[in-house]
Amino acid sequence: MVWRKLAVPSILGNLADPLLYMLGLGYGLGQFLGEVQGVPYLTFLAAGTLAYSVMNSASFETLYSAFSRMHVQKTWDAILNTPLTLADVLLGELAWATSKSVLSGLAILLVIWGLGLYADFGLTLWLLAVVVLTGFAFSGVGLAVNALAPNYDFFMYYFTLFITPMVLLSGVFYPTEALPGWLQTAAQVLPLTHAIALARPLVLGEWPAQAVLHVAALLVCGLAGFYAALVLTRRRLLR
Repeated sequence: MVWRKLAVPSILGNLADPLLYMLGLGYGLGQFLGEVQGVPYLTFLAAGTLAYSVMNSASFETLYSAFSRMHVQKTWDAILNTPLTLADVLLGELAWATSKSVLSGLAILLVIWGLGLYADFGLTLWLLAVVVLTGFAFSGVGLAVNALAPNYDFFMYYFTLFITPMVLLSGVFYPTEALPGWLQTAAQVLPLTHAIALARPLVLGEWPAQAVLHVAALLVCGLAGFYAALVLTRRRLLR
């Protein structure tokens, strides 16, 4: 109910940054780069932007918004005075952040469809599943980081030391093959790499190679993050 009053600025806030990157770099750098992996740069960039947008939305919701409900507004304390448990609260946060990130991903997907940045429309429908998986993975990780945060400033470490390097290494703006070998290896353990490895082939009209591996990696990331969040949050609240 609270979010509905702020729905438009909330969606625009999560959408504006990745959309500007996609269109600005796609049309700007695209004029100089020509084709990347055999497709126009804007088309190449579209899949990375989709995953990037979902990651951003899930991260902000499980960090700044969840921290406000947990630490500042004490909403979690109020809920825990009912028959609900901490697992219920965190599961609700996970479901909410995942579903909210789907809205951001769907907005980018509508742009992809609207601009015709795809090879096979039927395959792009599978991107909806990729969006859900990506939102789930980063929501789980975000809740674990939230459990450790003493204040809002703490999240800058997460964004600066984890999110930003991951965006640069995971293939959002250029193929990971352009990286040195050791960085390519490091990039393979990043969840955003697996999300893009699923999304980009679907945009280009191909079925992702090793799809099961990438799906499993995102599921493990989300589940491990949720479990860590449950353990760390319970420890925090019992201090």
